[in-house]
Amino acid sequence: MSANDSGATAVADATPSGTQGGGELKRAIGPKLLLLFIIGDILGTGIYALVGKVAGEVGGAAWLPLIVAFVIALLTAASYLELVTKYPQAAGAALYTHKAFGIHFLTFMVAFTVMSSGITSASTAAQAFAENFAKGFGLDPKDSGLVLTMAIVFITLVAIVNFIGVSHSVTANIVLTVIELTGLLLVIGVGFWAASQGKADFSRAVVFDSPSDKSTFLAITAATSLAFFAMVGFEDAVNMAEETHEPSRIFPRIMFTGLGITAVIYVLVSVLAVAVVPVDQLSASKTPLVDVVHMGAPGVPIDTIFPFISMFAVANTALLNMLMASRLVYGLARQAVLPPVFGRVHSGRQSPWVAILFTTALAYGLITVVTMNASSVVKELGGTTALLLLSVFAIVNVAVLVLRKDTVAHRHFRTSKVVAVAGAVACLYFVLPITGRPAIQYAIAGGLLALGVLLWLLAWMANRGLHARSTYMRDPENLGG
Repeated sequence: MSANDSGATAVADATPSGTQGGGELKRAIGPKLLLLFIIGDILGTGIYALVGKVAGEVGGAAWLPLIVAFVIALLTAASYLELVTKYPQAAGAALYTHKAFGIHFLTFMVAFTVMSSGITSASTAAQAFAENFAKGFGLDPKDSGLVLTMAIVFITLVAIVNFIGVSHSVTANIVLTVIELTGLLLVIGVGFWAASQGKADFSRAVVFDSPSDKSTFLAITAATSLAFFAMVGFEDAVNMAEETHEPSRIFPRIMFTGLGITAVIYVLVSVLAVAVVPVDQLSASKTPLVDVVHMGAPGVPIDTIFPFISMFAVANTALLNMLMASRLVYGLARQAVLPPVFGRVHSGRQSPWVAILFTTALAYGLITVVTMNASSVVKELGGTTALLLLSVFAIVNVAVLVLRKDTVAHRHFRTSKVVAVAGAVACLYFVLPITGRPAIQYAIAGGLLALGVLLWLLAWMANRGLHARSTYMRDPENLGG
């Protein structure tokens, strides 16, 4: 989908004269930095942890759900691009929802859903980190008690870093992206090496095999519901538009390029993974890409360091998501739509310590409960993350159509109505139970959203009883506080 196609037309740039509040952020990001940021934001826990689980749903055709997930991400990215170049503030989906519908409770629930997706994503990363840690140190990654303990310790360390304070810059993201890419390129390189040595069977990559009684269509949609977790991250990257040179001109092109590059990497990894490792072994593995490297190049030292590369990739995912979640809880408290206790800041560290404790406790609970009730924590928490974000993406795709009547002074990217409708329908479909999504994912998502409703009611009672005021989003453009 190019900038010149009718499906998504990028209009020549004319940056808005100012941002709300009278100041402008420094425009320091060019095309290369932006491309690395987008790729780094998408890469991470998903492909490192879930390629085996996707293969378990569809057999050797693990690449197909990834392509379907890529298409859905592409459609939704077009809507995000229109909105972020039209309204270049950092509040994202909650702001677009508020501008489109003006319903304060809906805005809150979208923001809380995004926050919840950050916690489930970080919890997925914590579990993947623990399993790779066990593999790297010669322990048993299938020992649920050991892995649970390490995942809890890891989330605790993330909370400590979050409390102390961390500065995450685009430059730091470049370093992290290079490390994440190195791991995936190692898998691709080992795969081709194994093929050159006659140790890869590419015929497996065209074999569709669902272990259940699902039809081909339902098996693919179930796998796509899981694979979509590997494509999320682009929605965070759109927040860089305000700091990008000529965003309306270069941002759409770079966004689509970044999505395309990650899709190519993911397809190569999935095809080579099933070619090197038999599907039944890959789907049962807690550390699938580690097994690919080990089987593809036995005796080569990289198979001993790869678990640590995987750990680093997923650790970055967890830290960024927990930072986002805690700051969003803090911002919602400052909006007076969550109880004010969540807005407390530590006097020394200037960090939102109550919000950090709250989001960390939720992660503890998710990891523990899912470990006790599911065969694969990574699969169920990763799937829940996709479920939550697909719900948000459906709303964003509708919002872009509603906001067509709202004109702005500057020129901006414009997607096609057909693309936005297709994105909304696709996202909504993959939220529905008919896709074969496990019930536990709906239970986790429903529990988190029910908690959000409860907290809204507590804030409503406090506002009415103590301050005699209404509960509403006071400044949705500044949800970070």
